[in-house]
Parts: sequence; structure tokens; C-alpha cells
Amino acid sequence: MMLTTARLTLRLLTADDWPLFFALHINSQVIEKCFDKPPEAQIRAKFNERLKPWRPASNQPLCMVISENSSGKPVGVTGFTASQLADIQEVGYLLLPEFYGRGYATESLNAFLTWAKGEFNIQLIKAVVSAGNIGSEKVLEKCGFKLVKVEPLAYEIGGVLIDDHYYLLDCTEKI
Repeated sequence: MMLTTARLTLRLLTADDWPLFFALHINSQVIEKCFDKPPEAQIRAKFNERLKPWRPASNQPLCMVISENSSGKPVGVTGFTASQLADIQEVGYLLLPEFYGRGYATESLNAFLTWAKGEFNIQLIKAVVSAGNIGSEKVLEKCGFKLVKVEPLAYEIGGVLIDDHYYLLDCTEKI
């Protein structure tokens, strides 16, 4: 499975993508507004979970690597996390800091969402962002997500409790 945009290619995660996946989970600029640095064993377990074959009803995460078309360099990852509900999925994405500010998160997320909505009977797509992660919130809004809930002091990063912002994309809405 492969998706392409004018500047990016999205393909399924493979075992060769461990260095990228690991870097995304330990780089302080990437994780500072997302989560505390996890132990390597936890990152490896998460990575291995995303290597399992994905099918729409498999309840497995779907992880795609984002790469620049021009250079072939990996930019980051995007995908769905596993969900018990057939009509709702949760999206996420992480990009390397050297690719911030180029519109790659929006471009790749739009491509991924267009593909997913066209392939599956997904009613709602959600995303959860920690307060202060303004870049991610702007990406979600550009992709049509709406802020539907703020859960005060719901998540701890660096020993500080922060609000979680819940976003939804209603895939049944016609624009």
C-alpha cells in the first residue's frame, strides 16, 4: 500500500524503519508536547505492534512512513491507532523537527484521511492533542477537524498536568 502527494510518499512501516521510529520517540523537540521519553523497550514494543499485518477489521494500528519525493528522506509517520469501535478511528502523526513548517503534516494527513474515508466506512475520526501543541492543532483544523472537548489536567508531561484537546472529523459531513 502506497499513497502519493505532490511532495510526499506514504508507505507501510517496515522493520527497516526502526531508526526513524526510535528517533521520533526520543527527540525532545518531537515529544515535548506529546509524551515523556519512553524506555527503549516500550518503543520497541510499540514498533513491533505496528509491524503486524494490518486489515480494516484487524484492530491493529496502521502506521505509514512519510518520505519526501524529491530526496527520499523519511519525514515522519502517520496512521490510525487500534480502535474497538468500527466506525471511529484515532489518527496520529509525528514528524522530525527538520521538516517542521513545510506543510508536510497537513499534506500527509489530508492524503491519509482522503484514502481512509474512501476505503472504509469510517463515521468519525478523532485526535487528541495536549494543550500547547499549537502546530498539531493547526494541522487538524486545516484537515477539517473540530475541537469538541477540553479535558482539564488530563495528561502529564514532564511532571506537569496539562489539558487534553479532543478533535473530531465527521466523515459523513458534506463540504
